[in-house]
Amino acid sequence: MHEKADIAIIGGSGIYDANLLDNVRIIDVDTPFGKPSDSITIGEHGDKTVCFLARHGVGHRISPSELNSRANIFALKKLGVKRIIAASAVGSLREEFKPLDIVIPNQIFDHTKSRPATFFEGGIVVHMGFADPFCPQTSKTIVDVARSKDYNVKEGGTYLCMEGPQFSTRAESRVYQALGFDIIGMTAIPEAKLAREAEICYSMIATVTDYDVWHDNDVTIEAVIENAMKNEAAVKDIIMAALDRLEPEQHCMCKDALMGAITTVPSMIPNETKRKLSPLIRKYVDE
Repeated sequence: MHEKADIAIIGGSGIYDANLLDNVRIIDVDTPFGKPSDSITIGEHGDKTVCFLARHGVGHRISPSELNSRANIFALKKLGVKRIIAASAVGSLREEFKPLDIVIPNQIFDHTKSRPATFFEGGIVVHMGFADPFCPQTSKTIVDVARSKDYNVKEGGTYLCMEGPQFSTRAESRVYQALGFDIIGMTAIPEAKLAREAEICYSMIATVTDYDVWHDNDVTIEAVIENAMKNEAAVKDIIMAALDRLEPEQHCMCKDALMGAITTVPSMIPNETKRKLSPLIRKYVDE
């Protein structure tokens, strides 16, 4: 593959605007895990090459439970991406995290049920550390940018990732709140896990659309969509300014996440698996 990119943006179709980049082109990337959610938009921003991927496909046609996140992240790895900024609409589980606030979470609680969450299967076992699921350096840059532009940004917080696509029951929402979770969404998992397995820095801009159903105000899809649209301009503004500050090269734990994590004796890994996962493991395992 000839195309390369330094930084990737994953999010809803409203986050992308081809006019924000120079020399824009649309590419298709094949992976051993199938096709990504959609074609990838790639272009230049200053001295950096940036690519965009519509997580749910153009037109928002793929449910959170049906996302082929392995194909999405593998495609970005093939492009040479070192950093991912993911945009996601979320509900709030705290009174002080208000609709239209921006949250840069630092933790995830996985409450999904039926999503493939690892690349490593077919004769290879990898036990990778995941204590801190978001890249602290990338997240700090995003926080600093958002504050410099006077957005109401919350630094840190736990993102509860539920299965969906339905919203929570009142009982579920109140339990999540009682357990101390801060925001709730449907997309951070398995994206964050797979990005770490791919040794890509991953951070999220979570935009609050509603208070979920623990609050007196019920969640309506109309309100969620309205607030998500209001947040689009802010997210674009933050992302473009963050791209100016982010270095393409990694200087954090993410870049060596698989060091010492591949448990299988290399000679016992099937050759087919080695070839399939070469972009992920060739730094550690000879083909």
